[in-house]
Amino acid sequence: MPSGPAKMLEEKTKIETNEGAPARYWHALDDGRIQCDLCPRFCRLNDGQRGLCFVRGRQGDRLLLTTYGRSSGFCIDPIEKKPLNHFLPGTPVLSFGTAGCNLTCKFCQNWDISKARAFDRLQDLATPDEIAEAAVRSGSRSVAFTYNDPVIFLEYAVDTAKACRARGIRTVAVTAGYICAEPRAEFFAHMDAANIDLKGFTEAFYRKLCSGALAPVLETLEYLKHETEVWFEITTLLIPGENDSPREIETMSAWILEHLGPDVPLHFTAFHPDWKMLDRPSTRAATLIEARQIARAAGLRYVYTGNIRDEESQSMTCHACGQRLIGRDGYDITGWRLTPDGRCHDCGTLCAGVFEGSAGSWGARRRPVVPGGLRT
Repeated sequence: MPSGPAKMLEEKTKIETNEGAPARYWHALDDGRIQCDLCPRFCRLNDGQRGLCFVRGRQGDRLLLTTYGRSSGFCIDPIEKKPLNHFLPGTPVLSFGTAGCNLTCKFCQNWDISKARAFDRLQDLATPDEIAEAAVRSGSRSVAFTYNDPVIFLEYAVDTAKACRARGIRTVAVTAGYICAEPRAEFFAHMDAANIDLKGFTEAFYRKLCSGALAPVLETLEYLKHETEVWFEITTLLIPGENDSPREIETMSAWILEHLGPDVPLHFTAFHPDWKMLDRPSTRAATLIEARQIARAAGLRYVYTGNIRDEESQSMTCHACGQRLIGRDGYDITGWRLTPDGRCHDCGTLCAGVFEGSAGSWGARRRPVVPGGLRT
């Protein structure tokens, strides 16, 4: 088994020749097809076919990840953009994605990447070690697998996460959590933080707008809470007339409280017309504010709004005394009243999250990383 420079050369050769990489989580069927066992779709493939995600495909008697080492672009973002409000606030994160997705959300706001079936979008080539080194050189505190769902490029994400951890860089998954139990355990074993996109709270919503199911996502949330040390937050994009009713928000908030506890941060973000839902209006700020009030009234301690500018609903407050602990204006940190061990400066109550002695100073900057060896 090659290691060190030999392993890096082998990885780079596979990437540059677009050979792909062997995929895990599949088995052969009696009828000659093979079944992908990564996600609950269980795509059954003849030779030459690809799954719905379009990046996991059969070649001969094996399954390949065709996007291993190939990215739709790299960028340094504020960690709050993921969104993560309780994980190393104010710090930069090196973000990247590939192409494809295992859901078909009609409202997708990254559709040009997640729905891509053409590899001409994937111009940036990088081995896991090169990504980790770029994070170190750029001063990023973490690497985020984002823009499209990283569960579909599990092998690439896991190898990159290993390379990052070897250099003291943390890893973040931005995912819909639509993944089966065995690969889920491997995937999240290599993640330090995650944002789970809980798209709605009815099976009808997932079936009609995502061609998926709600139950596997709830299983992922419970798994993260009760069987891992991964810090995670939840995001729900509120779509007018689809998942924004007070009753649905009440039901979702009650489930989160009962199954995950009061300390998991919840983000309500604004929809804007995109992809196949251009006929819907953008979400009103008042809808997000009301949703936040409902969730807080249900007992959730940390509820935020996104895609609008509202310092009150985007700042972190102490659930015990009401003191503002982290002020935010967009992605800029405007105030910090946490002790070095993550407690309220006024009453001493511990705030859930992953914090350091002070806030980072990255702010709202978004800096693309120049392609070609990931020069920064």
